[in-house]
Amino acid sequence: MALTRRQKEVLDFIAQFVDDNRHCPSYEEIAAGLQLASLATVHKHIQTLETKQYLRRGFNQSRSLELSSAYLREFKRQKEAVSGGRMEVPLLGRIAAGAPVESVAGQETMSFAELTGDKDMYALQVRGESMIEDHICDGDFVLIERTADVRNGDTVVALVRGMETTLKRFYREGEGQIRLQPANAALAPIFVPAAEVEVQGRLVAVLRKYR
Repeated sequence: MALTRRQKEVLDFIAQFVDDNRHCPSYEEIAAGLQLASLATVHKHIQTLETKQYLRRGFNQSRSLELSSAYLREFKRQKEAVSGGRMEVPLLGRIAAGAPVESVAGQETMSFAELTGDKDMYALQVRGESMIEDHICDGDFVLIERTADVRNGDTVVALVRGMETTLKRFYREGEGQIRLQPANAALAPIFVPAAEVEVQGRLVAVLRKYR
């Protein structure tokens, strides 16, 4: 039976927890790990997943969850696909989300699942808080599709005057001007002649590591 996005997250959390700790998570740990509002919500998800035959649970025991063999095979396959390097993109350096800074290429890579497809992608790490109202924070990683074909309102990587890059919303203004708009009410937009801006990619996804 089909899973909802949240049900898949619950299964993935349980599987990863077991993989890391060699025992099942408690309902309290599931609630905390997935930021669920209450244990009742966890019970509901577990009951539904049991009905769909994705897991089994022992009577009145919160650490006796047993994932189905079919789900475990799929989880292992996805994990091996990522660790095998098939979903890696270059980590080229750090990108300013404040004043533009020089972009320096690196040799690291980052792995992503179900995002890259056949597109030409790369990753950058954000520095600064000019995009915080778009929920892009200092320290986040952004996944960028390498393209110059963007529309007004797209969040882009822009190379300014051939030497500085920044992450901003892109707008074409009159008289050959480009407005690079921060998502922070405390900061002013950057206006640059179109000839001095090179769009190096469009934002596809944001990754934030909490622990």
